[in-house]
Amino acid sequence: MAWRDAFTSPATSLDDQMESYATSRVPSSQRWPAFAILLILTGNVTAMFWFTLGGQIGFLVGWPNMLLPIGYLIIVSTILGSLIMRIASKEGLSLVLLTRGLGFGAKGSALASFVYGINYIFYFIFEGSIVSHALSEYFGIGQGSPMASVIFALVGAAALYFAWRGMHSMNILQRFGMPIFIGLFIVGMFMLADGHAIVGPGQWESLSPNDPTVMAQAFSLVNGQIVFQALLATDYGRFSRTQIGYRGTAGIMFGELVMISVVMILGALLAFTLYPTLTQDNPELWATDPGFVFALVMGFLGVVFTIITQIRINVMNLYSGSLAFANTWDAFAKRPIKRNYWMVGLLILGIALYPINVLQYTDTFLAVTGIMTNTWIFILLADYFICRKALKYASTDRIEYEDHEVRKWNPCGIIAMVVAVAIGALGLVGLYPVYYASFAAMFVGPILHIILTAITRGRFYAVAPVAARV
Repeated sequence: MAWRDAFTSPATSLDDQMESYATSRVPSSQRWPAFAILLILTGNVTAMFWFTLGGQIGFLVGWPNMLLPIGYLIIVSTILGSLIMRIASKEGLSLVLLTRGLGFGAKGSALASFVYGINYIFYFIFEGSIVSHALSEYFGIGQGSPMASVIFALVGAAALYFAWRGMHSMNILQRFGMPIFIGLFIVGMFMLADGHAIVGPGQWESLSPNDPTVMAQAFSLVNGQIVFQALLATDYGRFSRTQIGYRGTAGIMFGELVMISVVMILGALLAFTLYPTLTQDNPELWATDPGFVFALVMGFLGVVFTIITQIRINVMNLYSGSLAFANTWDAFAKRPIKRNYWMVGLLILGIALYPINVLQYTDTFLAVTGIMTNTWIFILLADYFICRKALKYASTDRIEYEDHEVRKWNPCGIIAMVVAVAIGALGLVGLYPVYYASFAAMFVGPILHIILTAITRGRFYAVAPVAARV
């Protein structure tokens, strides 16, 4: 294979590009080389979110303690991602379609799909808000003003344009976007060093050194991402060639996560360097707001930098969110709504919710997403590797997903997820420390699912015989 071919997608019709096999299997003729998929995933690497998360973890635990949660993110997310991506590649199915056969049923999967889609609404608003914050800093536009919402809408519309044709247009965008990101970031580092005294890792100290819970809080933050990164990668990994093994999917995940860890550490560098110079109320929030930071350091060039970066990642947010909501709708409606139009809905919803400034709720959101998405994916993996492979309650040769192949509701997965999420919610309302909530939910869910599947001996996998339904 020529080097250029390793990054080239197969030719396909415009209709298939736009629909992107949102509700069907990806055919073998439309599988992509692993390098082409990794190239698209670099859009996630350059998300401004990672600068924020790195700064927050640095402020919590300092250096070198922040390497512990970052290491946890790399190792666990690589393992989980390699497993779930391999299943998606083998089946050619998105996660929401896999959910139908892996313990939830056709309509039950809509619960997980909806939860999945909600994540992308937050990330879409998060990244778009950063652009508005950059413009607010440079041009003096109020962050909650109507003009800021207009700017958010315009930049979101640009992301919508690039996401309209799915994987194919994203491949083109990410191919040229990464070199631009790296170049502008290097310029920004020189400008930072020219105008500020760089605060190196040896001076990164926790802002709450006497709080014994800060490490648990840091692990809770990254725990909200260990599964989400696998989810995001799998939306594209289903296009990988069927012969790719666990080593190949692990390589894709590890390569992406190592790059993410570098961005997180650079986020901490930015936060600790600027923090002593800020006079605004709540300087920790401002120092971890990339839109404000890059506009402050780089001026107009920083605004351009945030716009380019936001469009790259929000293309991915719109695309994955549209897959989730398309499948949620498809589970209940007789007439499907195409994936593209769900992206329009996500854009409109993002514009409406933009004024709340979601950056200030990052820690709460990561706790919530850790509870819901981690529980969901751990149930899927438990179903595939334990209920199906080990206990033989169903086949692993082919995962069923069509309405005539699976039951509408599989109570095993649904009950397990509802109970686990309820346990996690008890932490959110303060009945026990919230930073343990996502861990409690993600362990209870799969264990309960295995128990329920064993008790029912897997009878809710396949469609019930006609005589049994009478």
